[in-house]
Amino acid sequence: MHVVMFGDQHAETLGGAQVSMRLQRRFLEKAGHTVTIVAPAVHGARGREIAPDAAYIDLASMPVTLDREYSMSWPGRRTDRRVDAALRGRPKADVVHIQADFWGAFIGYRFAARHGIPVVHTMHNRLDVGIEATTPFPKLVLRVLNAWQRWAIGTSAPGSDGWAYLRGLASGASAVTAPSTHFARRLEDHGVLPGVGSSRRPAHAAPRVDVIWNGIDDDVLDEVLASAPAARAPGRARFVWLGRMSPEKRLLPFLEAIAASGVDADVEVIGGGGQLRAAERLVARTAPRAAVRFAGRIPYAQTLRRIAAADAVVQTSIGFETQGMTIFEAASLGTPSIVSDPDLAAELGAGRWQVGVGTTPDPSVPALAEALRAAASDVDSGTAPVVDPTVRERFRQSSRTAAMIEIYRRVIA
Repeated sequence: MHVVMFGDQHAETLGGAQVSMRLQRRFLEKAGHTVTIVAPAVHGARGREIAPDAAYIDLASMPVTLDREYSMSWPGRRTDRRVDAALRGRPKADVVHIQADFWGAFIGYRFAARHGIPVVHTMHNRLDVGIEATTPFPKLVLRVLNAWQRWAIGTSAPGSDGWAYLRGLASGASAVTAPSTHFARRLEDHGVLPGVGSSRRPAHAAPRVDVIWNGIDDDVLDEVLASAPAARAPGRARFVWLGRMSPEKRLLPFLEAIAASGVDADVEVIGGGGQLRAAERLVARTAPRAAVRFAGRIPYAQTLRRIAAADAVVQTSIGFETQGMTIFEAASLGTPSIVSDPDLAAELGAGRWQVGVGTTPDPSVPALAEALRAAASDVDSGTAPVVDPTVRERFRQSSRTAAMIEIYRRVIA
């Protein structure tokens, strides 16, 4: 089959959705299918680094970040014509897979409606939490987004919040997927279901949200596992925090908790972002007993090796992650996690220390410090929790692609 994917950002830029799209493409092609990815062209140095690729349709775009890596394409007739012309010489599209929340979603739904092609929409983001964390006037932004949706694709749902916006998008889909059970149930609870509320509800739309985890590259996983040491290296506890250094990821509270906990540990912070300087100043000011090292951005395979060598991965965001890839990568490598979000802790199952008690999140620094102390103590005594061994196979991209192909076949049938 020919799967046409639509993204808000080019698949060769940084971001979890982009990584997932690249992996899905690779494993779909390994299974004998054709994939085309439609997304905005990239500007600046990153755009010049991207090699030409026949699978990519790069749309006219404008930069939306200062580093010019991220961009947007305007959904309208000119873009429609560009997409149609680029796909004219390719095999007929069988399914549209939208992995976008904004302009990429609008462009994809417009294409699917013009050509009568079923849509599978993967919801990657907690839109309400994300916009509140990253914009100064979130309610205004959401009202504008809902109005833009009505103009671009003619769908809307009662209300003007993030859930209304997602309901409007899902109304044109034949299937909606989510990367975790907890996010799927939250979507369902808010009525974000395929075809619901649409006068053009697809006859084969499933009245549920399908759970398809984002996965890990089988080959990279096997390579890292083969090179991992058979036994833990001696020494004090080793913790790894990794991700984008932005407020919703809660790096600064983590560093405050490291200082407050008094743990004697090696702490590595992997990643970059706008809070790097603030993080470095916080560590200099609090002078924690632990040794904190900022590793910056490092290649993916190398990051996995650092995770495999660590005693715990620390996950600190709350309510923002729809899957929490890092803790599943850690579990695949046999490394337990310290988990702040109760939803992610429940999804992961075994092999973790949970911050706080029960299903109510505890964002306080003392609660995180207590979890860090408990983890360091367990590591030192050799009683760290053991991860669920089934996660490794369930998280492989080959298994995730096989599950997605079944959904494609269901909506095409």
